[in-house]
Amino acid sequence: MSVQERKQRERADRERLIVDTARELAEQQGWDAVTTRRLAEAIEYSQPVLYSHFRGKREIIGAVALQGAADLAVAVRAATAAADGPRERVTALARAYLDFAARNPAVYDALFQLDGGLPYAQEDTPEPLKDAFAALMETLGEVAGEGVHPGLFTEVFWAALHGQATLTRAGRLPAGDVERRAQLVVDRLAVL
Repeated sequence: MSVQERKQRERADRERLIVDTARELAEQQGWDAVTTRRLAEAIEYSQPVLYSHFRGKREIIGAVALQGAADLAVAVRAATAAADGPRERVTALARAYLDFAARNPAVYDALFQLDGGLPYAQEDTPEPLKDAFAALMETLGEVAGEGVHPGLFTEVFWAALHGQATLTRAGRLPAGDVERRAQLVVDRLAVL
């Protein structure tokens, strides 16, 4: 391995460490606790090293969002692959999505609430975000119904799940009814 390859690998490892540490700190203490100073201390590098990877917290949030999008896509695909039939796949998708949001609130915020500087629903949308949407559409496209654009249906279904996830976490909806609400979305929106 050349010196340049080693340096590139070390840089990539450091960047992963920064993102993983930011994600962990945000999940434990919230995004307000994630500062460049605290991150630098936690990873045992100086702030200038951190700034050589990210220009600031906004870019770190964006990196966590991209990592979270990849994780969400994996979770949704794993859940739907284990289900037989369209109804079961859609139900598995809804549960996996809501479970991901509940288990990873800081990552979910990085994806959908905070400004990570990422373009959504545009040509230059980063691949992990496109892939997370594709993971939803792979299952939802098959139940969109006659004459309904699969992408549009996926957006509406996703919006219903996002609303549930966000309102439940904020205490605006009773946490005990998560399963019933998810099943209602499946039963009323999906053409099965």
